[in-house]
Amino acid sequence: MALFVVGLFLLFVGYYFYGSFVERVLAPDKRTTPAVSKRDGVDFLVLPTWKNMLIQLLNIAGVGPVVGAILGVKFGPIVFILIPIGNIIGGSVHDFVSAMMSMRSGGESLPLLIRDQLGTAVFRFFLAMMSLVLILVVAVFINTPASLLAGIPALASMGLGFWTFVILIFAYYILATLLPVDKIIGRIYPVFGILLLIGTAMIFFEILLFHNEDPTRFMVANDAFRAGLTKQPVIPCLFVTIACGILSGFHATQSPIVVRTMDSELNARPVFYGMMVVEGVIAMTWAAAAMAYYTEFPEQMTLGGNAALQTITGYFLGGGLGVVTILAVVILAITTGDTALRSLRLSLAESFKISQKPLAGRLALTLPLILVIAALLFWSNKSKDSFQILWQYFAWGNQCLAAFTLTAATVWLFVRKKNFLITLLPAAFIMFIVLTFILWTGPEKGGPIGGRLDLKLSYAIAAVTAAVLLCFALLRARRLRALGPPSDELPKENLPQEESSRPQ
Repeated sequence: MALFVVGLFLLFVGYYFYGSFVERVLAPDKRTTPAVSKRDGVDFLVLPTWKNMLIQLLNIAGVGPVVGAILGVKFGPIVFILIPIGNIIGGSVHDFVSAMMSMRSGGESLPLLIRDQLGTAVFRFFLAMMSLVLILVVAVFINTPASLLAGIPALASMGLGFWTFVILIFAYYILATLLPVDKIIGRIYPVFGILLLIGTAMIFFEILLFHNEDPTRFMVANDAFRAGLTKQPVIPCLFVTIACGILSGFHATQSPIVVRTMDSELNARPVFYGMMVVEGVIAMTWAAAAMAYYTEFPEQMTLGGNAALQTITGYFLGGGLGVVTILAVVILAITTGDTALRSLRLSLAESFKISQKPLAGRLALTLPLILVIAALLFWSNKSKDSFQILWQYFAWGNQCLAAFTLTAATVWLFVRKKNFLITLLPAAFIMFIVLTFILWTGPEKGGPIGGRLDLKLSYAIAAVTAAVLLCFALLRARRLRALGPPSDELPKENLPQEESSRPQ
């Protein structure tokens, strides 16, 4: 319990001090935002800051900080330190800087930001990889909430099964991605956000009550619990398992959605850095709940993520309140899946210059995506193994996105003569994590297909490769800086009429 409290303290202090430091580096100002300069009534329009905060929270906080935290506890109490440290210097910085990059580029989506900083060749590879990851996100975040809803006895007794919820959730996703952002997302997300916070608060206070009744529940003294801990290495596996509470590349695909509805850069820190810190608090809360439960019932550590979630909420809150909390987690999944589909539509539209103001343009991109996702859903539910494969590829693909985004952010900061170490260091770490995981993992190690190399050898190859790749990125940054100040750093009266050319 002491580590849990220390971890929460680190999150709050980190937001105040390190968040302020990062804000000074980025220097948000009072310039006109894309929501005002490009207003189209569909994707570019102004929403209140409090709505943007809740929308951003729900966009980024999928089931990862809940189910991921429950699975992450199997690595031991170290999660209560790694979550806040990684969140403050990695995940929150990643979300904040990627949002400011989009803001200063007229609300560009992530693939175009990658193209601007890393070149056309990297952009093409990244667009294909990001599209695959977002399709996996949508499929996972239809499957998971449908499974949770189908597991609620009251709904099951009404004859509402898994595929019924799949159809309903998918239909909602389609509407949410086609309609203007203020019609569904801007109206219901604040309500969903409040429900999410209520559900998390209920678990948090129950943890405090349980600790007050019996502090030994949180001491991890049970030998059976320790025997049940995962044998996978903390580095890299923990940072893939519990990615959403520490660092998640998916978040950078969502930030432009909110960037396009903000009326002031000065609100960027609470909206982007702050909401990632809140996600860290959510992850810490569920990790503490899982720790207490597994200490008392270590045999339950064999449960899968969704089953463990239902069991833990029932244990702490009982039937009625437990259902409320599960519904809050369902909201997390649904409100991530719908904006993943929207983000994919917008990214493809920008990349291929397809106007999204007319409905026909939105349908032209959305309908093919629907067919691909429907086929993936059908395949993933043929067996438990199929869904496990789907989740594994989503998990490490998500961290690959983070490595690209932080590398591009490093170039962006270097060119503007800002402190690029705030992104270079987490970029180096997550690139090392991703490369190590790919080189080391394999089905016999509980992961997807990979290199199956020795762990120490994987560490060595990953470290050298990450260093070489980042050196190439910095060399490109020097070339870009030599072209002169970028347009967003020039005084307004000196802005060029057309965007200066950059090497692709």
